[in-house]
Amino acid sequence: MDARYFITAAFSVATAGIFFPFSLSGKTKGEDRKAADNGLNRPNFIIIMADDLGYGDIGCFGSTSVSTPNLDRMASEGMILTDYHSNGPVSSPTRCALLTGRYQQRAGLEGVLLTNVDKHRKAGLRQNEVTFADVLSGNGYDVVMFGKWHLGYLPQYGPLEHGFSRFEGFLAGNVDYRAFVDSQGRPDWYDGTEQVTPEGYLTDVINARGISYIRENHDRPFCLYLAHGCPHSPYQGPDDPPYRTAGSSEFNPRPAKSEAETYADMINRMDEGIGRIFDAVRDAGIENDTFVIFVSDNGPTGPGSSGGFRGRKGGLFEGGHRVPAIVWMPGKVAPGTVSAEPVMAMDIFPTMLDLAGIEYENAAKPLDGKSFVPAMEGGQMNERPLFWKYRTQKAVRVGNMKYMEKIEGRGDARERVSFLFDLGTDPQEKVNLIQERRKEAAKMKRLLDGWVEDVQSETKDQTR
Repeated sequence: MDARYFITAAFSVATAGIFFPFSLSGKTKGEDRKAADNGLNRPNFIIIMADDLGYGDIGCFGSTSVSTPNLDRMASEGMILTDYHSNGPVSSPTRCALLTGRYQQRAGLEGVLLTNVDKHRKAGLRQNEVTFADVLSGNGYDVVMFGKWHLGYLPQYGPLEHGFSRFEGFLAGNVDYRAFVDSQGRPDWYDGTEQVTPEGYLTDVINARGISYIRENHDRPFCLYLAHGCPHSPYQGPDDPPYRTAGSSEFNPRPAKSEAETYADMINRMDEGIGRIFDAVRDAGIENDTFVIFVSDNGPTGPGSSGGFRGRKGGLFEGGHRVPAIVWMPGKVAPGTVSAEPVMAMDIFPTMLDLAGIEYENAAKPLDGKSFVPAMEGGQMNERPLFWKYRTQKAVRVGNMKYMEKIEGRGDARERVSFLFDLGTDPQEKVNLIQERRKEAAKMKRLLDGWVEDVQSETKDQTR
C-alpha cells in the first residue's frame, strides 16, 4: 500500500467523530496583542521529542492499540508529515542533528553515547558547535530545555554550554521513571548542573516543567525543547514502582502487566501531558504566535510499531528512521493537512530561523538542513539527496530511490550487501532492484561515498 494513502486514511479514521471545542478561526486572547507584547513579534517555538516512538505508535499514524487523543487533535488542527525522518536510527545522532542543523558526523557523533562506555562518558557535543539555542538566544529568545539530553555527560558538553538559559533533565540514554537513575544505577537528574531528585513520574515531571514555563514566560519570545524519555525502556507505567535502585545495576522484579500494555499506558500518559501543554498555550493567549512540532528520535524497539515499514531502531531500513511528525501553527499550517515532502530532524533548526526571520551567519558551520516552511504552506521543497550512516550501514535517497549498504554475517562470513529500493512503489522495501538497475545504483553509491568523505572531513573520530 502506498505510504501516503495509508497515513491519509488512518488520519481520517483517527479523527472522525471527534469534537474539538476550540475553533482556530475564532478570536483569541492574544489576537490583538501588539508587536511589543512578544518582543520582535516573532513566533514562539515548542519542540516535543518522543524517545523510540515508532511510526505506527500513535492514533493519527494508524495505531489501534494506543490511545493518543491529544496528538490526534494536534494533527486535526495542524499537519502530519508522512515522510519525516530522524537523522540517525538511534538517539544521540538525531539529537545532535536537531540542535546543530547539520549531519551529526560533522560533530563526531555518529553513534549513541553509552553510559557504560568510558570513552563515551568523556565525549559529547563540542563547545564550538553552533546550536539553534545559540542562534535564537542571540536574537532575543529565551531558550530552555526539560528532559533527555544524551549529548554528553560532562558539564562542558551540557545544555547550559550550548545556548540554553535553563535545563532540567537527565543526561543518559534513559532513566528509571520513578527512581531517576540510569542503567548503571547512577542518579541522573539535574537542575542546571546540580544533581537533584524530583518527585513523581518522569513523563509527568517533564510535561509539568514545560507547562509551568509557558505560564510564567509567555510575555517574550521563547523556545521550549521538551525531550521526553517516553516510551524508551525501562517499560514503566504511571502506577508502577521503581525498576532500578540507586547504586545498583540490578533490576527489581517487573510488574505483571505485559510490556505491550505498559507501553500503551506510557504513551497515553505522555499524550495527556501534551494536551495540557496545548491548554497552557491557549490559556496564555499565544496560540496564534506559536509553532509546535512533535517528532520521535528514531524508530521503535520492544513492543513498538514501525507502522508496516521494514526495520526498527538501529537499522537504516525505513522503520529505523521514518518516524511520526506533526506540525501545528495556526495561520501558517492549514488544519487537517498532510505533507509527503521528505523532511529530516536537521531541518527543524533552519525552519525556526525562517519563521522568525533570522539570518544564519556562521559561514564556518553551514547548515545541512533546509527550511520546510514551503511544505507547511502546502507546497514542495527543492529536491535534495538525503543521507544516513550508522556503524557499518549507510544509505542515500534521491527522490524516491534509496540506495543502501550494510555488513551482514559474522567473522569470516561477513559481507557487504547492497540494496536499491523505489520507495514510491515499494515503501516497505520488499523488492531489491540492485541487479536490474546497476548503473543507477553505482551512481548513487558514488554520491554516498562522496558524502561520507565530506561529513567526516571535520573529524575522523566518530562515536560508535
